[in-house]
Amino acid sequence: MGWPQSLQGADVSKVRTIYLNEPLRNAFCKNSISTAKYSLWSFLPRYLYLQFSKGANAFFLFITILQQIPDVSPTGKYTTLLPLMIILTISGIKEIVEDYRRHMADRLVNTKNTIVFRENEWKVIMWKEVNVGDIVKTSNGQFLPADLVLISSSEPEATCYIATSNLDGETNLKIRQALLQTADMQTEKQLSSLSGKIECEGPNRHFDTFIGTLYLNGKSPVAVGPGQVLLRGTQLKNTQWVLGIVIYTGSETKFMQNSIKLPLKRSTVEKVTNVQILLLFLLLLAMSLVSYVGAILWKEGHGGDIWYIGMKGNSSHGLGFDILVFIILYHNLIPISLLVTLEIVKYIQALFINWDEDMHYKGNNVYAMARTSNLNEELGQVEYLFSDKTGTLTCNIMTLKKCTIAGIIYGVSPSTITETSGFSDPMLLQNFESDHPTKDYIKEFLTLLCVCHTVVPERDGDDIIYQASSPDEAALVKGVKKFGFVFTTRTPSSVTIEADTVIYKRLSDDSLFVKETLAHLECFAKEGLRTLCIAYTDLTEKEYQQWLTEYKKASTVLQDRMQSLEECYDNIEKNFLLLGATAIEDHLQARVPETITTLLKANIKIWVLTGDKQETAINIAYSCKLLSTQMPRIQLNSKSLEATQQAVNQNCQDLGILLGKENDLALIIDGETLKYAFHPDIKRNFLNLALSCRAVLCCRLSPLQKAEIVDLVKKHVRAITLAVGDGANDVGMIQTAHVFTWSYQHIWGFLYYLEKLLLVHGAWNYFRVTKCILYCFYKNVVLYIIELWFAFVNGFSGQIIFERWCISLYNVIFTSLPPLTLGIFEQCCSEKSLLRYPQLYRMSQAGEIFNTKVFWFQCINALAHSFILFWLPMKMLENDMVLQGGYTTDYLFLGNFIYTYVVVTVCLKAGLDTLSWNKFNHLAIWGSIVIWLVFFAIYSFLWPTIPLAPEMRGQVSFI
Repeated sequence: MGWPQSLQGADVSKVRTIYLNEPLRNAFCKNSISTAKYSLWSFLPRYLYLQFSKGANAFFLFITILQQIPDVSPTGKYTTLLPLMIILTISGIKEIVEDYRRHMADRLVNTKNTIVFRENEWKVIMWKEVNVGDIVKTSNGQFLPADLVLISSSEPEATCYIATSNLDGETNLKIRQALLQTADMQTEKQLSSLSGKIECEGPNRHFDTFIGTLYLNGKSPVAVGPGQVLLRGTQLKNTQWVLGIVIYTGSETKFMQNSIKLPLKRSTVEKVTNVQILLLFLLLLAMSLVSYVGAILWKEGHGGDIWYIGMKGNSSHGLGFDILVFIILYHNLIPISLLVTLEIVKYIQALFINWDEDMHYKGNNVYAMARTSNLNEELGQVEYLFSDKTGTLTCNIMTLKKCTIAGIIYGVSPSTITETSGFSDPMLLQNFESDHPTKDYIKEFLTLLCVCHTVVPERDGDDIIYQASSPDEAALVKGVKKFGFVFTTRTPSSVTIEADTVIYKRLSDDSLFVKETLAHLECFAKEGLRTLCIAYTDLTEKEYQQWLTEYKKASTVLQDRMQSLEECYDNIEKNFLLLGATAIEDHLQARVPETITTLLKANIKIWVLTGDKQETAINIAYSCKLLSTQMPRIQLNSKSLEATQQAVNQNCQDLGILLGKENDLALIIDGETLKYAFHPDIKRNFLNLALSCRAVLCCRLSPLQKAEIVDLVKKHVRAITLAVGDGANDVGMIQTAHVFTWSYQHIWGFLYYLEKLLLVHGAWNYFRVTKCILYCFYKNVVLYIIELWFAFVNGFSGQIIFERWCISLYNVIFTSLPPLTLGIFEQCCSEKSLLRYPQLYRMSQAGEIFNTKVFWFQCINALAHSFILFWLPMKMLENDMVLQGGYTTDYLFLGNFIYTYVVVTVCLKAGLDTLSWNKFNHLAIWGSIVIWLVFFAIYSFLWPTIPLAPEMRGQVSFI
């Protein structure tokens, strides 16, 4: 009972005062919103800042600046600038397109029309023009333009119904009710005379809390709570119109307060890549230093023999100058096109996920949606899966199956947990209609179930449709309807039911049937049913009026209101008399047991984090094959810190050398014990114990505890975590994990889609991204290390062996297609094989395909290829050759000769790395070779028609 936890003890200085019908006194933020990253004026500076905050781009900018220094760059002034500009342009176009969509979406929202009461008349304005203090009128089916306090509506008792799926994903309708003091304010005259103020808490992101007080001139202050608040983003349903006073606008609305950006998550592959780029940069510096030393030694050894160069009397440059020359010469060792290539690859991989028909829920025509492409490859490395139970493992479709009344169980046991039949037991009706001793208890029990809830009935002809924020409540109301207790009407102050009788009879002063009911509860929980105790207390009119006075006083304070209300609730919620309990079944989603079995075979550890009772969660775990009857269980249920520490330490000792290794064990712990297990003295041992178990089941957890468990594993275990949730209580958990998947409650079989998402898309994406990265580094090392080999021939003079524009276009054009096809179309195994043999997932999960060892092995391989590609032609052409027409070969002839074979070699290497061939692979490999040959032929004849590369004139005819 009562409102959810809110900002208790909030600073009174942050209280907001809103004056009614006094717009000049309400100076708050505008109602326009902006989710875009850039504006017309901020795009260029902000985009450049974001791009150059990346280490690779900053490095190439540094090289570009160095190349502008006279006599420093051996490769020209613009050979790095041009590819860098191309890459920044491609990324910039992508950013512009994405941000343009955001601007259009913002504009569509900001320019929607709404009706406000201004200057004693109704006016149609745009959403962005709405101000705090405005009285807004919203009609059925429309969305609320801002956060409002409901003052009246078209419905009896000033109620209204709203859909909050945009806020919390829940599809059931919620009921809101205006205060009685404002319920009759509907005409223009009444609204014009409205005078007073609203004092409330400042803007915050808590959907389910609101603390405010309405002060109407000449009247007593009235408390305003979440039951009177309509939030931006909610939709009015089954209500002709509502009137509300705007309290928060724009970025201060609760909807926008929850739209904060998540922390940037970088994948493990990306982190490894960044480290290798740093090591390559250090290698580049080492190569530059070696070349500088080599230049000095060569000059000392050949100083007397190089008179023809004209260096006599010329002092050599300083250390810094020469080092810069060699840094520029070798800078392409780091692939300039890697980042943009990965962006394209990951974007297309995300599209493949979005387009997958196997992950298309046809019931609602909902496709999988990849919200970000940054973490695609992480799906192929998941080792720990944290899942909620209700709505994830189960359908969140509740059916009343059993109940216990006055110590007697009613309801037939289901043969399986997935049966969909409802409550059925003729004995209950017989006992109710006869003079059975428990008749009055049955009547009281059924009446209580029919009255005490938040269900909203909707009439559809002769049928009644029950809308409920809690599916458990809807199941109970539907269940008692079969026995003639029909809930028909709800108003803010009353409910109406149709029944044989609704006369309450006073029961015994002491609760009976406690032992029997507790035994029945345990029995229900073991069957996997959700249990709820039913009890009541009788109040005299005097007791109720006395409590009501205390309640009204507590509900109007602004500071520590929740604490005051809880104390007020405690005063009345006591001395209950137990009637019995209910048992509700939540059906398993489609193919959950098969999916969990498959994921376990893929070496994915599954931890279920739920708020349900321990017995219920255990039975569901058995039903979905997470636990087996042969699997030993470790249960931790302690009531103190000392007991928890003793239990954890004892279990760790019992495992002995098996501690820290995966065992065929199950760990079961409740939220109370977990609170003590997180103590610094116990946490590490508890984690070791949990990691030693194949399955972990945590029950009776709060949303914060769910997030803490995920964070504990994430920080102390070098493994990728995946969180699966479907409700607002799972937000903390999914934000903490490396990657997460989210489902609305109406998508059944959601967990089944994880099988293909992880085992197929995850594995493929990991192989594709890692192969793309390795290949990008390979092809760069092959070409640009040749400059180092050439330095041994040219006396470490800084002379380049290739034409400068050929160097620049190597990554951008001539070898750009093979890494794209590897990153987009490569498959380690077929889809059928990956699903049939889940153990194949362990290859990507272990990260053995991409790590520091693999990376440097690839670099050494490239080093060997570059060595062969340079020294073999070099020795072949060591002596001058006289070509047709009397021309002799020079260094550029050797460079073009080597360059051609480099392009051919790296393209064929892409073919060797390819496991899954298709037409795109062939087009990329053979097409890249052809592109170079065609370019080389044309480029050799540009000069003097186009004043570019005169040294390349006629080179193609030589080769």
